[in-house]
Amino acid sequence: MSGHERSLPKSKGNTFALFALAATFFGVGVTEFISVGVLPAVVKEFTISTSTAGLIVSMYALGVAVGGPILTSLTAKISRKKVLLSVMVLFIIGHIITAIAPTFSIVLTGRILSAFAHGVFFAIGSTVAASLVPKNRQASAIAFVFGGFTLATAIGAPIGTYISDIFGWRFPFYGIAFIGVIALILNAIAIPSQQLKTEIPPSYKDQLKLVRNGRILLVLAVTVLGYGGTFVTFTYLSPILQEIMGIAAKNVSIILFIYGIAIAIGNAIGGRFGDRKPLKALLYMFSVQAIILLIFTFTAPFKVVGLITVVAMGLLAFMSVPVLQSYVLTLAQRYVPSAVDVASSLNIASFNGGIALGSYVGGLTTDIMGLNHTPWVASIMVLLGVLLTFVTIGLEKKEVDIACHSSIP
Repeated sequence: MSGHERSLPKSKGNTFALFALAATFFGVGVTEFISVGVLPAVVKEFTISTSTAGLIVSMYALGVAVGGPILTSLTAKISRKKVLLSVMVLFIIGHIITAIAPTFSIVLTGRILSAFAHGVFFAIGSTVAASLVPKNRQASAIAFVFGGFTLATAIGAPIGTYISDIFGWRFPFYGIAFIGVIALILNAIAIPSQQLKTEIPPSYKDQLKLVRNGRILLVLAVTVLGYGGTFVTFTYLSPILQEIMGIAAKNVSIILFIYGIAIAIGNAIGGRFGDRKPLKALLYMFSVQAIILLIFTFTAPFKVVGLITVVAMGLLAFMSVPVLQSYVLTLAQRYVPSAVDVASSLNIASFNGGIALGSYVGGLTTDIMGLNHTPWVASIMVLLGVLLTFVTIGLEKKEVDIACHSSIP
């Protein structure tokens, strides 16, 4: 390895590599949220129920939750750059399949393939970003890369809706495939191969210790219920806006854009709230979120107060994400320090497991009771997350008390 190659992780040139990763995170983020915007058009083309169409959200999330950790583990000994480029090819293929699919089942096949790529890329993308810069800049590098995903949360759904209304629902997926091609080229050029050495994965014993840890499993359950509860309603927000609130289809993209901006703001605020007392912050976030979802049940039929409630839902929807991720890593460092990366991937899987569960529950609610009942059902799911947060706070307090008593001579 030459002196130039050794200096790569510290060089300014790696800003280009970080940009390549951020562009990929943007594409991955857009595809996760774009399905919410195209849902009504998919229902119309395949003449299926709204709940069935909701599978493009829930099956994608399930693919990330299940496929991501498995494929990440299987590729642990392969060069990180090779894995990144391979999953981007899979990402592109998945979107082309979705775009040309003649039947809804093939649409789902394309979505699941894309989801596998999403799971792997998220599991290793932040690690790669951190390896590109000196230690004192790693947090900034990760934040920059995830900025692509944050931007996608703001514009993914509205762009999907807008383009879908003009050109049809398939066109956005061709667009994402094109973003994937650009990201593939950027990553191939910008990311230096030699610095992405294969890391030694944690032993199976440590991984088993991680998944058998009650404290960590409890927080993962909080993630599934507290975060996932929002998707009982969010998955079906486009039809709710049109059918219940009476918003014209051409204006839905504008509202989804505002909702997305609220998500991005809430996500940025969440980390600051959870720096000192994460569990207390989660308790407040989920409690307020549950109340707002319940209120939406009654405000949805009215445009002005309904839209105000939608914006409030957006602010709270992702506010818990950085807090939950940080707390899971804290617990992993405390109990199984060799498997912190695995804990991170498990929590990402839990986020997507929550999306899948929320979308499924929302579909059932829509079929059995109707779209207008999804907000209060979502509220109950988030309240279950509140209860588990209470339990977690009790266990944390008990553990601190035991540690204090044992330190007294």
